[in-house]
This record gives sequence, structure tokens and C-alpha cells, in this order.
Amino acid sequence: MFNKILIANRGEIACRVAATARRLGVRTVAVYSDADAGARHVLACDEAVAIGGAAPKESYLRADRILAAAKAAGAQAVHPGYGFLSENEGFARACAEAGIAFIGPPAAAIAAMGSKSAAKALMGAAGVPLVPGYHGERQEAAFLREQADAIGYPVLIKASAGGGGKGMRRVEKSADFDAALASCQREAQSSFGDAKVLIERYVTRPRHIEIQVFADTQGECVYLFERDCSVQRRHQKVLEEAPAPGMSAERRAEMGAAAVAAAKAVGYVGAGTVEFIAEPTPDSSDLRFYFMEMNTRLQVEHPVTEAITGVDLVEWQLRVAAGEALPLRQEKLRSRGHAIEARICAENPDAGFMPAIGNLDVARWPAHVAFCRNADGEPFHGPAPVRIDAGFGEGDTISPHYDSMIAKLIVWGSDRAQALALLDVALAQTHIVGLHTNVAFLRRVAGSQAFASADLDTALIEREHAALFEAPPLPLPCVVGGIVAHALALERGRETADPWSRADAWRLYGAATRRFEIEVQGEHHRVALERTHGGAEWIVVGDARWSFACAQLDADRHEITVDGRRWVVAVYASGEQVSVFAPEGSGIAHEVDLIAHAGDGAAEGGRLTAPMPGKVIAFLAKAGDAVTLGQPLAVMEAMKMEHTISAPRDGTIEALLYAPGDQVDEGGELLRLAPL
Repeated sequence: MFNKILIANRGEIACRVAATARRLGVRTVAVYSDADAGARHVLACDEAVAIGGAAPKESYLRADRILAAAKAAGAQAVHPGYGFLSENEGFARACAEAGIAFIGPPAAAIAAMGSKSAAKALMGAAGVPLVPGYHGERQEAAFLREQADAIGYPVLIKASAGGGGKGMRRVEKSADFDAALASCQREAQSSFGDAKVLIERYVTRPRHIEIQVFADTQGECVYLFERDCSVQRRHQKVLEEAPAPGMSAERRAEMGAAAVAAAKAVGYVGAGTVEFIAEPTPDSSDLRFYFMEMNTRLQVEHPVTEAITGVDLVEWQLRVAAGEALPLRQEKLRSRGHAIEARICAENPDAGFMPAIGNLDVARWPAHVAFCRNADGEPFHGPAPVRIDAGFGEGDTISPHYDSMIAKLIVWGSDRAQALALLDVALAQTHIVGLHTNVAFLRRVAGSQAFASADLDTALIEREHAALFEAPPLPLPCVVGGIVAHALALERGRETADPWSRADAWRLYGAATRRFEIEVQGEHHRVALERTHGGAEWIVVGDARWSFACAQLDADRHEITVDGRRWVVAVYASGEQVSVFAPEGSGIAHEVDLIAHAGDGAAEGGRLTAPMPGKVIAFLAKAGDAVTLGQPLAVMEAMKMEHTISAPRDGTIEALLYAPGDQVDEGGELLRLAPL
């Protein structure tokens, strides 16, 4: 086993690798960019080395600096995590030439499987079913459009060197092909340094099922069962689970054998994932599958495999890279129970999953235990079988330079129904304040009829749009009651023995009244808390009059009863914004200070601003053009993805205030619109 390794990554995966290394007595070296000097992964390692600027190409993609750091620190091996250089053939080869072990497959295996088109050719020769498509070398736009026309729409354009949903577009008709191709190529070049794409028939109602494989240097290879990763948005995974619902033992064995054959065909070593597109057979009795790609690295969703097998995949990576044999043979591997992973991201699902940046003012996780094994090597789960893999914590900042994932929440149950129930509870106990996240959305997806009944495909989010995006808000009595309880707790905390320190509006005659101005769901509410001399309390909102009682449970949690209904809520205030979390959901309100806003004027109109920091890729209209509400006007790149910004209303473009290639701060005015 190694004495010291360098982790060439950041965020939760760097923290995850460091945790296993620490358990094995292996020292760790972190690398960090200027933006990550105080990041959690830096603190999680024994040593840390600065490697450059905030942009990945100036730091985490600088193989020369990473290798120099490894040599200077005396690291015997480099663990690349996922993303960045994890599937970079040149980096794996450079590690070998430097005498440093690459904790991953040989460079030749990365080369063989790193190109989607080359991998598909290899699998086709091996007899593995392939989705009809074009996987060749020619990349002229007109030629690729001809191939798409011949395949038949809808088609999928995919970056050949890609992964993680980047450089991927579904195209419905020939007229849309060129624009989608150009966007794919830009995103692929930006993310992977390679603009090459392939074209495939878009499978109707496809499921995304992947097989975890593992091979050692002695020629042994096993598969650790499958994961279903069908729930996606923008071709990026949202929920992953193991095992895949509805798969027969025969099909599982067939797909596992195909995945092992694929790994052996390229002399694979280490952890890898063979991904398949699956669809129901004509009689819907099972699934038929097509090879999609192989990821020559550890996957983001590897914890669900760890949960059902009792295997620490990172430990296996370290042992295999050090020359040891696989700890278990195929016949010794077992799958127990069911596990689900939810990716918690800084993004706004109600705004097209627009990435969010900002501070984690509050980051509270559910009660959990880290995954571990008992003395018999079987999965052990404490009274709360929940695992959190996080690279960020309360007080940290989510920057625009990297992807938007904050943490992964993993649950394990004896069966899928129990795992679903645990996931709902765990998501309800996950409280993040300070920026938009997808936590509430994840809970709606997991609780939807389609997901609960395992009616899965990659378009689940789209076809369940009404249920997922038009959920009812938290009841107004709960939100108002939570705000009032929180305000009263703050006032009590400021009280001293001096009776004049009390702010309860007590008066000698009549009821005491405490007033609040609250905005919820875009509506303004004048709220009065009335207290009688007999101790009774009432909340009055408009014509409604509700009995009210509250008790503080801890610094942020309160038990409230409003109009006879009881809730236990957690309430967090940041300035005027107040976030209320209850078992059935969460709500955000503003407690308005009328004096502070007395001088506010009307919002300025006619402006289109950047929703986040990023780079202008293109303007889709020019000065003088008349545009209509919702018309795409600009394309920005931020957090490794392209985002289209549309017109907020009808108007005429007066001026474009930036040029393609310019960096724009959040809120920067991109262009001016004049009324028609």
C-alpha cells in the first residue's frame, strides 16, 4: 500500500478519497486553486499545494503543476477523482513516465474508451448491441446534418470525449440541427478540449443503466451490479439508485458479462463504469440494452454501489493501483437492500436549473452515519442509515468556476420502499439557506408517482413537469407562524432582568399587538400578533384570525400551533429574508422593514442583466432589432455549461453592452431594450 497519495481534485470527491486514505493510514496531499484556498478538501488532507488560478485550465487541468506538486511532496500515487484529468490519457501517461502511480486505468485503456466513437466501434466488433448512429471521423456540419437526416429524428448529438451531460443536445428536426451542433461543439471544446461529436438515434423512453466494473493487474475482472441513473435534467443525473428496478436476474448477468468483456478487451485496470441505454422489450417483460459509453474512472454515484455491496470502492482503487489482487471474486459479491443517491446542487429548478452562486449561510444535514462495514464485511448502517458526501459546509462559498454540486445524500433501506421513505425524511431535514438549491425539487421527484412506482426513463422530469414544478407552497399559517415564533425567540434572547428590555408590546389596558409586514409568494401581508392579559395569543392576517402558540425547541427549531394545526419548524433569517422549513416543505418570505425601504423607488426597466458571473458566448440579435417576449437574445457560459438568456418583454434593442468573449459580473447589464 502507498504511504502518501496526491488527490488531483476538489470538492466532495477529494474529501471522500481523503477519508478512505486516512482510514488506511495513507497520508494525503491536496491541490487547490486560488478560489479554493480555504476549501474543505484542503482541510481534509495532511498537506496542500497551491497550483494556480481559479479557472480549471489554470489549476486543476494543469497536469504539469499537479505532477510537480506530487514530486515535491513525495507522493507515490495520484488519485484523479472524477472530471478534470481523470480520463485524460496524456496525464495518465505522464504519471507513469514520472514514476508516479496513476490510481486509474492504463493510458491505453483510457484512449480506447475515452472516445465515444472509438469505444462504440470496439464494442460493435465485439458484438455488443449499439444504438444506430454515426460514430465516424468526419465533422463537417453539413455532413453531420445529412447523417442525422438519414438516421431519423429525434437524434442526440454527443461530445465524443464528453461526460456529465456536457456537449449533448437532443434535436427534434433538421432545421434545428446546425444551431444545436454549434452549441455542442463549443461546450465540448470548453469542457474537454475536443469539439468532436457523434450522432445517434434518440431512443424513446430510454433508461440509463450502468454496470460498475473493477479489474486488477492479475487479469481478474468483476462487476459489482448495476445502477439506474435514468432521472436526469439537461442529460445530467439527478437521482441514482441500485439495484435497477424491474431488471431480471438473467438480464443483470447478461449486462454484467458484457461489461466485463468490454473491460477485458482493453486491458482495463481499476474502477470503471460501462453505461447502457435500455428500453422495454416488445412484450415489456424485461429490458433490452445498447452500449453507450465507458467511463474510465470512479463515478459520482459510486456510493449506492458501496451501500448495497459493503465494498469501499476507493479502498479497492488504492489496493489495485498498488499491485494487489481484487479483494473479492465475482461469486463472493452480493447485493443487499436498496440505495438511492440525491445530488444536491446550487441551482434554481424553477428557472431552468440555472446555476446559483453565493454563500452557504446555513447548511444543516440530517442525522447520518458514514458508510462502513462490520466485522463480517457486511454493510453496517446505524439507526439513521443516511450518508452525506459533502465538499462544502456552512459558511463556504459556491463559486462560478466549477460545477454546481454541493453534496450527495445517500440512503440505504432493506428494500426500495424503505429507501424512498428514508430519502424523503433526509431531504426534509436538509436545510440550506443563502442561495437557490434543488433540495425541494429532489423531494418532489422522489415523492412523485412515476418515481415511486419505478416508471423510469430519462424524460421523467419533463413528462412529470406539472407535478414537479407546480407544487403548492407551504401553507401561509405555517410560514407566518414560523416567522412570528422566530421573532419572539430573538426578542426573548435580548431580554435581561430589566423589565424595560422586554419587547412584547405589553400594555396596562387592552390587548398587546405586535405587527409584521411579510411578503410571501409575491403577496404582501399585514400581520398582527395579539396577546390578551389572560395569556392567549392570536395571529390576524386580513380577515383571518388564528389561535397561536409556540415553544422554542433549540436555537432554530420551534413548535408552533396555528389555528389548531401543529408544526415543528426550523427558521433561519438572513437580513429581511426568512426561510421556514417544515416536514411537508419549505418556504421563503421577507419580513419587510418599512422604514428602511421608505426611500426605495421603482425598479429600472428596459435592462437585461446577467443572472450569474460568466462569459458572453454570443448575442442572437443586434442593435436595432425588434424582439418579442421569450426570444433568445444571448448565450453565456458559466459553471461549465451554456445558458441562453431570453427577452423579458417585447422591445427594440438599443445597444449591446458587451462583446462575445467578455467576462460579465452577476447583474451586469448585457443590453438595453426600448419599448416598441
